[in-house]
Amino acid sequence: MKKREKLAIIHQHYPDAITTIDGVNRMIDFIENVLDLEPSKIMLADSICSDDVNSIQYPARTSEFLGPFKMGGLDGFPFTGLTGMGAFASHVPDEGAVFIYYGPHIGVSKNGAIGEIHRFGQHKNSGCCGAAKGALSKLVDNLIEPNNITEMDYQMNTIEQILLKEKDRILSAEFPIKEATEVIYEAIDKRIIELARATKYNCKYVILMGAILINSDSDMGSFNEIRRFEYVNLETKERVDLTKKFVTCDF
Repeated sequence: MKKREKLAIIHQHYPDAITTIDGVNRMIDFIENVLDLEPSKIMLADSICSDDVNSIQYPARTSEFLGPFKMGGLDGFPFTGLTGMGAFASHVPDEGAVFIYYGPHIGVSKNGAIGEIHRFGQHKNSGCCGAAKGALSKLVDNLIEPNNITEMDYQMNTIEQILLKEKDRILSAEFPIKEATEVIYEAIDKRIIELARATKYNCKYVILMGAILINSDSDMGSFNEIRRFEYVNLETKERVDLTKKFVTCDF
């Protein structure tokens, strides 16, 4: 299947999505051409779901960066918190940059079904993100108790509480799993911004890329719909929003 055919399927739900590989290539072009840095000067941290499909579909070219430092747990929420953010901030080259890539993931299968994918070696589709679908199922059945976060299932309970706060919005949507993913993205984005503002970086730039990570069947690969792309010059304190330019590849 050609790339344009794959994108046509994904664009049914995410019209601005690009392949994850193209996203990494654009990112490296930006680093080299705009920031005048080499990828080897970039400390990558990601806050994406610990689902194995994300490791399988992680683009090989990210190996040009340092890292990645893993911040995310279930559906990408940055469970490593301030300690995690501070840890990789201390690992970055002095004349380099921190690059934080974050967001929840969702499946779109080859036949256009949202919330599921066909994984390698399986006979039928399975949920993606499974944690988001599980939390959504409990939300539908009124099984989420407010403020109930346990030690035994802390991460899942946190995802449940995020969805509970937006129950009406999610359940009234045409595709509740898609809306639940949007809600989780907003929670991750808010937390990443809070963590970044509370962390000291001894480097030149901090780059933030927030996205909906879209997985598909094993022969389709993965895609991203970029929601935030900006960088901060730590010397001048200038913050530059390049989200629209990144989508159009117009730096």
